[in-house]
Amino acid sequence: MNKSKKKSEEVDSENNSSERDIVISNDKPYICDICQEAFTQESSMIMHRDKIHNEEKNYGCGKCKKKFEFRSHLSRHQISEHKIRKDFTCDQCEKKFVKKSSLITHQKLAHKNREDFRCNKCERNFENKSTLLKHKKIFHEVFKNYLCEICAKRFDTKHSLLLHLKAVHEGRKDFPSKVDKDYLCNNFEKKFINKSSLLLHIIRIHKGRKDNANDKCEEMFGQKLHLLSHQKTVHQYCKDYACNKCEKTFGDPSNLRRHQKTVHEGRKDYICNKCEKTFGEPNNLFRHQKTVHEGRKDYACENCESKFGQKHQLINHQKVVHEGRKDYVCDNCDMGFGLKINLLRHQKAVHEGRKDFACNKCKQKFGQRWIMIQHHKTVHEGRKDYTCDKCEKQFGYKNSLLLHIKAVHEGRKDFSCDICYKTFGRKSHMLLHQKTVHERRKDFACDKCEKKFGYKYHLSLHKKTVHEGRKDYACNSCEKKFGDPSTLINHKKIIHEGRKDYACNQCEKKFGVRGNLIKHQKTVHESRKDYSCDKCEKKFGHKQTLLVHQKTVHEGRRDFKCDKCEKKFGHKSHLLTHQKRVHEDH
Repeated sequence: MNKSKKKSEEVDSENNSSERDIVISNDKPYICDICQEAFTQESSMIMHRDKIHNEEKNYGCGKCKKKFEFRSHLSRHQISEHKIRKDFTCDQCEKKFVKKSSLITHQKLAHKNREDFRCNKCERNFENKSTLLKHKKIFHEVFKNYLCEICAKRFDTKHSLLLHLKAVHEGRKDFPSKVDKDYLCNNFEKKFINKSSLLLHIIRIHKGRKDNANDKCEEMFGQKLHLLSHQKTVHQYCKDYACNKCEKTFGDPSNLRRHQKTVHEGRKDYICNKCEKTFGEPNNLFRHQKTVHEGRKDYACENCESKFGQKHQLINHQKVVHEGRKDYVCDNCDMGFGLKINLLRHQKAVHEGRKDFACNKCKQKFGQRWIMIQHHKTVHEGRKDYTCDKCEKQFGYKNSLLLHIKAVHEGRKDFSCDICYKTFGRKSHMLLHQKTVHERRKDFACDKCEKKFGYKYHLSLHKKTVHEGRKDYACNSCEKKFGDPSTLINHKKIIHEGRKDYACNQCEKKFGVRGNLIKHQKTVHESRKDYSCDKCEKKFGHKQTLLVHQKTVHEGRRDFKCDKCEKKFGHKSHLLTHQKRVHEDH
């Protein structure tokens, strides 16, 4: 008799009052001893028996008194809590066991006559034909690398794809298609064999109906298959399909195939027909089209007015923003992050020093992609998309705007210098203050005149305005030009609008620029003179006054010359006084 044909044998039922013939096939050799249902794998039969026939927690731990409903839960408990090791490994399927006797029993039941179902690709043996076919489909199936961009159907040869295009999408009758698909989905341009398949697709994918509820959690699924897969992997912790490249395990073969295709082969077969962005999975393409091109944000936060295009974004938002959770801690610096991806980016950029993202304009490199994008937007495009609604100051970064509002308009200065107790709205400003004021460091030198600056921005501004003579920001009221946008904004506000928004709370004097108010309070009301001359120890309230003093007194420079008598002065004010008194009187 052919071995692939079904064999029958008598099996004693659990009830000894009668005997009946049970048909056992090579395809399903594992029989439930309670209801006689047949299974292809021993694990499936055990899972069935645990779930259907076991109403109580009959699996007790031999080390403690804890009981479990499922054997798999007991096994996981013993491994994690009691450190019970599985030292006995099956040499045919690599399944592990605690006891040697369990391994022997497994080999007798699972691998009997396995030589009859040997894979001709890798010579691995299987207990039945269906398992062998499943193995071949997962690991040895020829990938269909030719994708139809109209209906996303795949083909293993270019010739098959061309035949499909001519027959299905060009309507050529001389190239008959294998199956006529006359039912078209308008959203995806996907075709279906019959109307019921099309309606089912629309209900589940586009209308979001999920009729399959899980009784152990609140998760809903559009298809029963997805529900069963969720129960198996999440609630029963069964992940029987292992990747042979990275040891990651999966609950069903389709997820394993998807993982191998997208992760290890890097394939992205699904193309957006609007922006040509590619995706590894059709679901990701659908989400992209829904959120990016349709602008849909179907997930609203119940704590605030934020909306999100994807459910996981809402969950992350609630966890990080409203619960304040930072579950991912860097083991190098103890910095906490709300999302794992941000921790990985931090470790890569900060601790590994990697800068994988280069600007295509200036070749400057960055540790994170979003910083590179912001750099390109603000530096090369000159964009400042965030405007303060209180003073109209513009910023290239949203975070810079928020810090500005907090420090300038709300008066919050949470960072104090431990040397002079001056307070700052940002930690970076406090550190720069210490470096430039107390350490007197000027790390940024001009390569044209050797002048040094404490801030990189001041060096860039110096080069642009002094050496290049650029004044790119023109006033539309008086055509006066300025080297940087902040000076232009202050000019318009003070000169043309006559605004003086910064009032001294001690003498009610008003100023157009906040910096002038601070200088006034410091020098007039606090009588502070923080700038000392290193040659004569004379002190000044303003840095500019110190520089003028050093230039005129110690360097003897007289840069302001009268155009009528050629007399020279060290101060512009002295020149103006001279001209008024001497030359206007005659």
